[in-house]
Amino acid sequence: MVRDAQEALIAWVDLRRRQLRIAGVQVCIRVGEEVVVSAALGSADLERGTELTTRHLFRIASHSKTFTATAIMQLREDGLVGLDDRLEEWVQEFEGHPLGSITVRELLGHQAGVVRDGDASDYWQLMEDFPGRERLLEMLTEHGVVLVPNAHFKYTNFGYALLGLVIERASGRSYAEFVRERILDPLGLDRVHPDIDDVPPQECAWGHSMRIDGDDDTFVVGNPSTHALAPATGFVADAEDLSAYAAAHAFGDTRLISDGTKRLMQRPESFIVRRGEEQGRYGLGLVLEKVGKRHTVGHSGGFPGFITRTLLDPTDGLVVCVLTNQAGGPASELAAGLIRLIGLALEKSGPEAASSSAWPEGTPLGMSAQEAREEGIDPASFTGRFLSSWGHTDIRVLGDRLIVFSPDLADPADDAEELRILDADTLVTPAEPGFGAPGERWHATREPSGRITSLRAGGGTLLPEEEFRRVHRSRSARRV
Repeated sequence: MVRDAQEALIAWVDLRRRQLRIAGVQVCIRVGEEVVVSAALGSADLERGTELTTRHLFRIASHSKTFTATAIMQLREDGLVGLDDRLEEWVQEFEGHPLGSITVRELLGHQAGVVRDGDASDYWQLMEDFPGRERLLEMLTEHGVVLVPNAHFKYTNFGYALLGLVIERASGRSYAEFVRERILDPLGLDRVHPDIDDVPPQECAWGHSMRIDGDDDTFVVGNPSTHALAPATGFVADAEDLSAYAAAHAFGDTRLISDGTKRLMQRPESFIVRRGEEQGRYGLGLVLEKVGKRHTVGHSGGFPGFITRTLLDPTDGLVVCVLTNQAGGPASELAAGLIRLIGLALEKSGPEAASSSAWPEGTPLGMSAQEAREEGIDPASFTGRFLSSWGHTDIRVLGDRLIVFSPDLADPADDAEELRILDADTLVTPAEPGFGAPGERWHATREPSGRITSLRAGGGTLLPEEEFRRVHRSRSARRV
């Protein structure tokens, strides 16, 4: 069903990319082991005019924390590391220091009160190098403790750098070696890297700056090694490989960790409440988020020039991964919007789509997409992207329903509704509450080939995009 809807899904993503002037977007939608949608839109390097492909590698930033958390949980399953172990048991440099008493679990759940990025973090603006190990330990020794442990959720990159040290001390291997051996190799992910070191530049998408205002050009930014912060933010991957890694966290897949360990990672460790409003939940190395009707786990990532997001439904193995190579890229918006559009595709047509009690007696309620097919009418003949002066309108077959929605919205499912089919040229909207034109008919005008040349909806005319441009340019040219 997702594969059948991929044209509609990617068309929405690309419109949003172009409207928001984002350099490039990679998208992968996976169900378990199967990639059902994979696309690359836009540019890998605007300055050189390099077209983005599905093979370009992105900085996935804080997705790195999920690898680090998974590695810690593997060491826990090995009996080598305990969640209640104090940091000083593994990083002896902090014996007797306030940091020494914080636990592995507190670090995993961002409850340790540790400084986020140190007191000199302009490496995030690429004004200096990311800290190496000695500099990291020095900064933590001087200014490592900010809050009392377990007082608040306090996101910390330095805390995950410390977990990288725990992994090294407990395993006797470097962080990169352990992750490669225990996570990447078992999944066959040889193009995922814990940091940018030794990755050929030609394989990488380049990050782009934000536009300070809407008229500014963007520019390519640097792509440095993250050194000691690699366990928090260093990883490099493409969307297909990142989705394959995420899918291994679905229940029933025990290649990395057991289902019991997954449940421990995926249950709420922190409820993030500010000013009385819940703003999110976090597990052990995973962001927990309800999107539509799905309870998802995953992570976001922000690196200079890159914004990324992955959502996994661990019950059925649906993964949506969106990578953007521009500061301020709408990765979270696009990932959530795709989940909601997929939700529309999975909903069934039924009496609730057109309540008979709200229609005048004898009014035909119309047919669902499947019912129309049985009557010899192809619902796909109504589909496409149409424009009016109010914006875009998409009509798509999603699952067994013909759906209309506005692709201009960050949440395209917000105003979506099912269109019922009356005959080969006529649709009707359901008799439901709304500010649009509920219960009114849509009339299609077609070429002999069957292509729609215009739609009359709510009394107004919708045109295919190129026809809309032609008509309105012509009208503008006649302006006096």
